Amino acid sequence: MPTAMKIAIVDDERDMRQSISQWLALSGFDTETFASAEDALKQLGPDYPGIVVTDIRMPGMDGMLFLRRLMGSDSTLPVIMITGHGDVPMAVEAMRLGAFDFLEKPFNPDRMTELAKKAAQKRRLVLDARSLRRDLSDGSTLMKKLIGTSSAMERLREDILDLGQADGHVLIEGETGTGKTLVAHALHAAGNRAGRNFVTLSCAAFEEDALARRLFGPVEPNDNRLPAVEEARGGTLVLEDVESLSDTVQARMLTALNEEGTPPETRIVAISNMQDEGRTCEDALRSDLFYRLASLRLIVPPLRARGEDILTLFTRFVEQFAEDYGCEAPQVSAQEATQLLQAPWPGNVRQLFNIAERAVLQARRGTGTLTSLLMSDHEDMQPVMTTEGKPLKEYVEAFERMLIDNTMRRHKGSVQAVMDELCLPRRTLNEKMAKYALSRADYLG
Repeated sequence: MPTAMKIAIVDDERDMRQSISQWLALSGFDTETFASAEDALKQLGPDYPGIVVTDIRMPGMDGMLFLRRLMGSDSTLPVIMITGHGDVPMAVEAMRLGAFDFLEKPFNPDRMTELAKKAAQKRRLVLDARSLRRDLSDGSTLMKKLIGTSSAMERLREDILDLGQADGHVLIEGETGTGKTLVAHALHAAGNRAGRNFVTLSCAAFEEDALARRLFGPVEPNDNRLPAVEEARGGTLVLEDVESLSDTVQARMLTALNEEGTPPETRIVAISNMQDEGRTCEDALRSDLFYRLASLRLIVPPLRARGEDILTLFTRFVEQFAEDYGCEAPQVSAQEATQLLQAPWPGNVRQLFNIAERAVLQARRGTGTLTSLLMSDHEDMQPVMTTEGKPLKEYVEAFERMLIDNTMRRHKGSVQAVMDELCLPRRTLNEKMAKYALSRADYLG
């Protein structure tokens, strides 16, 4: 569940500080108070995890100068100004300088709560976006998001690291839901363009003329963005559904690429879903553009080719949703693990993610089974599974690995607790952990 948003309350009047603090605390906020702007500035950095409520008229540094200092440090920080009678023109000026809103004394406490909630929502979106950008510029963080120990995923991570260091444009192919956009982020973070602009554009989301304007300009009068090719200059431009480009836009894109020179200033990462239709990206694009975009190629493996990664991913997703919904994660039986491994997964990781959320929701209600969910998503799946085409030993080992992994994670690396729950002697547990490449250090804390 999301943590309470912090609110810094700044007012030189002790009674007013306490009154506002008590009211907002009752509304679910985590409040802290300051008697002066100078004291508050010592604590309010550019990533302050909350919002600010401040009086305008204060001795020493007044609210207006305080606002200017805050905006200079973090222009996205929501600041609600409290004004006395006759200070409304000053409050309007504060809005021009970047204040979120203002309240005139005496104010309605419910109005204060309403404004605080709106400001908190805005702040949470900004902080989430910053966190995502940091993640997407951190290659090691991104590699951790590419979960899996299958040979297909090991090879994909190696390819990302290799191609990330190259300068050529890249074509990423794979079925819907395999995580191609995440791979594009990882390519950007693994190369010398990490930290520079990263722009993603869905070619299928625009009509031809609108797409041309978004890519090359001129932009609409009320659009503050640069054309995508300018916005991404020096960094990476990701073209999702690149096969949707019309002949006219393809010609303009080829011209833009020819003007870039070698090595290109901006790297193009093209993403294609053509495998879903039994065709290739080469079939959809003019050959000269295709060979420019596909100078380097990556194929993201489908989920069904990733073996026991399916169980690892499902476990992570279930734990995530169980935490979000404040309930216990449902346990997977041996039969359900086999069904997860044998399902065809046409929707790949995205479909598995959705199944995990539904499994948590129905477990919270105490209804349904994972088997019923899988059968509803896969019409050709039978309730009694067979091991045709795959040795039974592989299913047993996959389930065993998942069980030890889940138990170690739940007990935060306590070997004794895992031994007790699974009724295993220490030597046997150590042997199995070594066999499945599980390290106790990964679970500590």
